[in-house]
Amino acid sequence: MPTSVVPRAHPTTGDVVATGDPRHPLQRAGLLRDLAHPRDVVANLGPNWYASIMGTGIVANAAVTLPHRLPGLHVAALAVWVIASVMLVALTVASAAHWLRHRDTARGHAANPVAAQFYGAPPMALLTVGAGTLLLGRDVLGETTAVHVGVVLWLVGTVAGLASAVAIPYLMFTRHDLAPDSTFGGWLMPVVPPMVSAATGAALVPYTPAGELRLTLLLSCYAMFGLALLASVIVTTLIWYRLTMHKLGPAATVPTLWIVLGWLGQSITAANLLGEKAHLALPEPYASAFSALGLVYGIPVFGFALLWIALAAAVTIRTARQKLPFSLTWWSFTFPVGTVVTGTSALALHSGSDTLSWLAVVFYVGLVGAWATVALRTAVGSLRGTLFAPAPAPASAPTPA
Repeated sequence: MPTSVVPRAHPTTGDVVATGDPRHPLQRAGLLRDLAHPRDVVANLGPNWYASIMGTGIVANAAVTLPHRLPGLHVAALAVWVIASVMLVALTVASAAHWLRHRDTARGHAANPVAAQFYGAPPMALLTVGAGTLLLGRDVLGETTAVHVGVVLWLVGTVAGLASAVAIPYLMFTRHDLAPDSTFGGWLMPVVPPMVSAATGAALVPYTPAGELRLTLLLSCYAMFGLALLASVIVTTLIWYRLTMHKLGPAATVPTLWIVLGWLGQSITAANLLGEKAHLALPEPYASAFSALGLVYGIPVFGFALLWIALAAAVTIRTARQKLPFSLTWWSFTFPVGTVVTGTSALALHSGSDTLSWLAVVFYVGLVGAWATVALRTAVGSLRGTLFAPAPAPASAPTPA
């Protein structure tokens, strides 16, 4: 007689997995019960995990920039920065083990047209923690050590970010098999890191020796601003076109629509922070011109950011009413919103607008709520092993006895 296995839904993705598969969550109990062996924790580790560090670090960094300070907020931000720093070290060690033990799987991420996009996450994680080191780490490390650590993280993150901005589009142009409806928010991940370098590099300008080196740093940050800005505009146009012609696509990709806010908010932040420091390296009238650029560029782009927030929220709510399974793409609800907080705070500071200052607080409350939700779901999934499990195979068809 033919025999068959009974399919069950995978706890995270909702895909079908056979209960006879040793990877099925009903096969083991306790911590990491969704894995056949605890050592499989690093077997399928991908670059998308660094998004959790980005989303955690921005909670700390955005708190420092808020125009209104609440009691205990600085201490809480410092604690979150420590958590993000520990996560960065732990994940980097785990990623190294992944490359050593599972090289074929690691190489497969670059060949995968979806997974490859998230190679932009590690550099942005480095840059986010590095910025937090300058803003908050000096309370623990001292200013000199904090600056040294911040410089190292900025340099490594910038080089890695520029590499991702070139390498991933090159793979898309030459090797990845893409369809007209393949575009999703993740396509922004490889090209946004230079914008993060521009925003975080502004904090290093005062610590750079005056003269050619300081001027080079400032101009490099503005060049990276332009690099990421134009590339992000192109990709965002493709995303809008895909949504219009091919609709929303899989539910799992809906959270990535929020990634568009990442370059919008970060570019507003970069324009304002670099404008503040322009007078340290550039003569007049260029220093004043770049200073004015913060508001001249930032306010119109802020308007588009508000439009995108409304659209992304409407689409997310619509999808959630149907089904929005949890996955690591939910971290898209955090870092991009955090950049809107820092951008709004910068606009409030330079314009003197009370409306913008309180709007930054509102956005920050939303950021903290999103981060708490996603962090909790990620912690639970990690302890169970669900998020470390390999992609589920389809249910087996009946086979002869």
